[in-house]
Amino acid sequence: MIRATLGLALALPLATPAADAPDRAALRKKMEQAMGPLPGADRKVPLDPRQESEEKLDGYVRRKVTFAAEKGDRVPAWLLVPTGASADKKRPAMLCLHQTIAIGKDEPVGLGKQPSKQQALDLVRRGYVCLAPDYPSFGEYKYDFQAAFKRGDYASGTMKAIWNNMRAVDYLQSLPEVDGERVGVIGHSLGGHNAMFTAAFDDRLKAVVSSCGFCSFATYMKGNLKGWTSDRYMPRIASEYGNDPKKMPFDFTDVVVGFAPRAFLAVAPVKDHNFDVQGVRDVIAAAEPVYKALGKAENLKAVYPDAGHDFPEDGRKAAYEFLDKHLKP
Repeated sequence: MIRATLGLALALPLATPAADAPDRAALRKKMEQAMGPLPGADRKVPLDPRQESEEKLDGYVRRKVTFAAEKGDRVPAWLLVPTGASADKKRPAMLCLHQTIAIGKDEPVGLGKQPSKQQALDLVRRGYVCLAPDYPSFGEYKYDFQAAFKRGDYASGTMKAIWNNMRAVDYLQSLPEVDGERVGVIGHSLGGHNAMFTAAFDDRLKAVVSSCGFCSFATYMKGNLKGWTSDRYMPRIASEYGNDPKKMPFDFTDVVVGFAPRAFLAVAPVKDHNFDVQGVRDVIAAAEPVYKALGKAENLKAVYPDAGHDFPEDGRKAAYEFLDKHLKP
């Protein structure tokens, strides 16, 4: 059995049937205790993709699209597709997830005021097909979490976002421009942990980059988890677990091991006021033995820029080079 140790005080035993095979189903079940269950395949409906607009820009096309996540619910998104001499070849694709910001999907495609958060724009210029969806309740995506909870559809906004992102991967894989075996996910802050959670439930995501997206629960805001408990996140953390890291059914080591040994880069600025850098180091150190046991130690990386809660230039450079290494032939 692989045993991952988180920090000095907390040992997280990982149920593994063999030394080189973490029990991913068991790890997902731990996450579902706080997030609620992942919907079954019967929740799927045809994607019914619709294009609302198209703009031809410098080296790429930007399309506003929507697709059906489930019955009665459509996700607004931007789709960026490279153009040029090699436009007919199948390309790697990236799911680009925004931070907590009112404009939602507009920021990753370069329509916001922070160039450090325009990952979709940067990546389409590197040859990736990029999809930037709105997280429920941001941008153009109106969503009533309480109504969804009352219907029994979801127990958290986190799980709703995971489901939507999995449908977004369905959409990317349906595109003729995309090589469906080379799909990754990147995000900052809200988008950073949203990327990690989705990858833990969706094996099709081959590379994951999280900027300012996590730390161990014990080091988050000195152990006060209230910031994780809104409807957009996981209300059960308050109602079932009293905002107490010691009572939580999962931690971020479970998330990382849940998608091991797929490629994962954590960009963790040392002055991040939201996510304590030591808590990131603890999680990475705990996951390293698992990646090594799986023979893929090189797939787990972390960089620690001298910055605050941002995605600084050196972190972006490391992220894009990491994605090129793992998703380009």
